[in-house]
Amino acid sequence: MSQHAKSDRNQPRPADTPAAQTPQANTAATPATAPGPGDIKRWRQYLADERAEAAVYRDLAQNRRGEERDILLALAEAEGRHEAHWLRLLGDHAGKPRPASLRSQLLGFLARHFGSVFVLALAQRAEGRSPYSSDPFATPAMVADEQIHEEVVRGLATRGRNRLAGTFRAAVFGANDGLVSNLSLVMGMAASGVGSQVVLLSGVAGLLAGALSMGAGEFISVRSQRELLAATRPTQITLSAAPRLDIEHNELLLVYLARGMSREAAEHRVAERMGLLSCDCDPSLSLQPELPEAEDQHEAVGTAWSAAASSFCFFASGAIIPIIPFLLGMTGVAALVVSAVLVGLALLVTGGVVGLLSGTSPTSRGFRQLAIGMGAAGVTYLLGLAFGAVVA
Repeated sequence: MSQHAKSDRNQPRPADTPAAQTPQANTAATPATAPGPGDIKRWRQYLADERAEAAVYRDLAQNRRGEERDILLALAEAEGRHEAHWLRLLGDHAGKPRPASLRSQLLGFLARHFGSVFVLALAQRAEGRSPYSSDPFATPAMVADEQIHEEVVRGLATRGRNRLAGTFRAAVFGANDGLVSNLSLVMGMAASGVGSQVVLLSGVAGLLAGALSMGAGEFISVRSQRELLAATRPTQITLSAAPRLDIEHNELLLVYLARGMSREAAEHRVAERMGLLSCDCDPSLSLQPELPEAEDQHEAVGTAWSAAASSFCFFASGAIIPIIPFLLGMTGVAALVVSAVLVGLALLVTGGVVGLLSGTSPTSRGFRQLAIGMGAAGVTYLLGLAFGAVVA
């Protein structure tokens, strides 16, 4: 997980893993000579990070129940096994506990105070950057386990991402649209040569018009999508109609064939529905609930009202940033420069958040957002200059 340590978490018993089937898999490499200062420093950092990461997982487990809690506690237990590994190698060199890396400390702070999907997203990224694969004193099992733990945390983070998907998409889209569109509007108007008061009024009008348009559009979009999903959701009419069907002309078979079942599976399902079959000879053909998939789709889409509210609020919060200098009484080039700087910082933050939640580099996503936003604003500014020259 951290930049320095991780691994053995959630590791199956020796008999269950190919890596553990050899005597060397779980055996720590023992230094042939006394460890050097570099080795001791590195191992002590591993030790500190393993302790910090175990605490992160335990803190996250306090806010979870059931299976998620058990998984997180198992990860914490694995961190404890890693701690023991480095303690054994360090021996008398363990010394006083040293601070964990800044990354591990940040994870700990977030886990204690928020316990959100952001922590798991950070943990997922950290799990994929373990140094154990290049460290000769990490066991082969620890190296292999590192790769598995990234997937474990990815799975936990995915649950949170799915819950956030609809509203978060609207929020990020709204904020970035507000930032870029209103900055472009302000810069275009300023470049055309109009007064600062006109630029400010244009920015306020753009904020209100854009926020209302985004909110209304998002509401219609999500409501329409949910209605389409609802239209494809199977009803339970087959339960009430099946007993009255004519077995000689059984149209229930057509229902299941139309839903994409193979003929064998459809005939099996028909026999169950009509009470002609009470045992499941083939579990893959058994009577299964027909609703969870549709419910998951609705959850991922989000509600129309929450999406609309997110779009409105985040567009407005983004759109107000470019006009802050003008609201404070600044004018001319100075106001434009301050506006561009504020929007640039906001774009870096929103891009970084998107990168964080998607498990990719926050830095690269932040600069991508910055380049796109500033590019759009720059083009609009040039168009404003051209338009001002033509009008003049």
